[in-house]
Formats: sequence, structure tokens, C-alpha cells
Amino acid sequence: MRILLTGASGVVGSETEHRLRETADRLRAAGQGGAYDLTRVARRPGDDTLVRWRIGAEPPPPALAGHWDVIVHCAASTRWTLSRAEATEANIEPLRAVLRLAGRDTHLVHVSTAYVGGVRNPEDLRGEEFEGYRNGYEWSKAVCEEVVRAEHPGPLTLVRPPLVVGRRHSGEIARFSGPYTLLQALVSGLAAVVVGDPAGYAEISPVDEVGAVVAAAALAEPPAAPRTEVIAGGSGSLTLDSLLDVVCDTLNECRAAHGVAPIERPPIVSGDSWNRFFLPLADQYLSPFQNQAVRLLSMFQSYTSMGAPFEPTRTVADPAAVMAASVRHWAARKPRLALAAPAPWTLLAKAA
Repeated sequence: MRILLTGASGVVGSETEHRLRETADRLRAAGQGGAYDLTRVARRPGDDTLVRWRIGAEPPPPALAGHWDVIVHCAASTRWTLSRAEATEANIEPLRAVLRLAGRDTHLVHVSTAYVGGVRNPEDLRGEEFEGYRNGYEWSKAVCEEVVRAEHPGPLTLVRPPLVVGRRHSGEIARFSGPYTLLQALVSGLAAVVVGDPAGYAEISPVDEVGAVVAAAALAEPPAAPRTEVIAGGSGSLTLDSLLDVVCDTLNECRAAHGVAPIERPPIVSGDSWNRFFLPLADQYLSPFQNQAVRLLSMFQSYTSMGAPFEPTRTVADPAAVMAASVRHWAARKPRLALAAPAPWTLLAKAA
């Protein structure tokens, strides 16, 4: 079996590689799998075993010629601040370049996001620009799903994870991004408030379980019809209120172990109050740096205000333990940040 893995150096891609090798070895040991040849692609230079390819920006290198039994497409830009043009260049065009390598019987395993299946709201954040989706990343992933369904003639599996955090037991992860922004904001004092619905669902998944689902799909029999795997906590998901408790309590455990004063749990402000009252005041009274931080944190509000959880095909059990392990690992790797003294906000009187 010849397998191509894109985005091999990324958060999900690197975990998928580990799980592919682990699962393939286990299947061979049980006499249920044959030999496989894994080719790993990344945009940036890495070790000598990686094939470098700026997907969509240059032709595929010779090493990628020939037939592929499976293509696992993990490569993506996950930045929430992407413009429509940037999201197209970063995610949609690279997908089309990957599809040109696929044959009629190539099983494409495409990593999407669970939020393409959520509620769309044109009035939410940049929703009008992105047809009701929360941001350019989410919008581009929705378009990518439309593209693969329309243009890939072969077997297709879509894998939809929610916000991805560290491994279940160790909290390890290849790169701190996405929800880790909130941790830094809490200990720095930039998160004077958290925007969202206290009872809203906040879906997370450990990266090792995402990688395991992607790897299992790649090594399984290709589906006769397009298949979608949704990784989520479902009815057992954390609410924003409980998520904030877990994060603050775990951070304070780490700080207490080093004799550092605890951080205060910030209040939760509803998205409606935030947009109507707090943002106009931020423009008027906050410094440019504080204002930038405020707007970045406000992008979390849609992810922490879900009225209903996702319906998973793969359920994330005990997400509170997963979040706590991720916070501990982040604090151990970023001690200067985790143990910092929060700086209080200062208001500026700006000239009219």
C-alpha cells in the first residue's frame, strides 16, 4: 500500500504519522495487514525523510509521481485571521493540487473541522464575509469539503475534529496554537474577561485520538460511499464555565507548586454584550496592543457559545482530564509564561 501524508510536520499530521506506523505494525503482527510505503510531505524543510512541497504554489516534486492507494491530506493553515483570498490560497488551492495526484481508486482521507457542520450565523464576527462561518479557516474547510465531494471520483473519508489540544495522558503536542492562546492571555492578564455563553458547549479533542481516527481510516478498507467521522464529546462535552474552571484550577495548581500567587478566574461576558458595549469601549480606551489582544480573544466567542454539542461518531471521553493534561504540559514547557504575574489593564484617554 502506497500512502501519501501531507502536512506531516503539523500538529495533526505528525500525530497521524505516529499512529499510522503504530497501527500498521499492530495489524501486521496480527496478520491483518501487509507492507506499506509512507511518503511524508511538508511545506518547510525538515529531516531528510520529508519531501518538501509548497502545495499549490509549485508543481509536485518527482518523488510524488505514480499511483497512490491512499492520500491523507492534513496540510492546512488553521489561522482564524485568514482573509477570504488568503484562505483560498492556503487551503483550497492546495487541496486541488493534491486531488490532481489522486486516481479513481485512490482513497482520500481529508482532515476537515467539526465546525463546518455547526450553526452558521451571518451576523457572527466576520460571518457575512464568510457566508455565515466564523472565520476564513472554517469557511475554507467547508469549501474544501464541497470540492472533494464534487471533484474526487474515488473513495472518500472526511475527518472532522473540534479544537485540538494535547495528548490525552501527557498533554504533549507538536505546536501550541488555537486554544493555547487563551492560556497565555489568562496568565498575562490580557484576558480580563472571557467572551461566550457559560452554558455553551466547548468541544475539544486530544490530538492522539484525532491522529488515531485518521490513521485507522487510512488503513481500513476504502468506503463504498463517502464517510464522515466526527470527533467530539457530544453530551459529555465541557461547557465554557466548566472549561474555564479546569483551566484556571490547573494553572493555579502549577503556580502553587512553585510558590506563585494564583490567577483570578475572569468573568464571562455574553457575546451580545461584548459586541454592543465592550468592543466600542475597547476602541476608545485601550492601547493598540490591548485592543489587538481583545479582538483576538473575541474570535473564541463562537467556539464557546454553542447551544448544542456535536453528534460524534468517535466520542471524546472525560474532556476535563484531557484539558488538564494539556494545561500541565503547556505550563511545564512555558514556565516563564505560566508563572508570570498578570499585568493589569490600563485605560487610555484617546484624543478626539
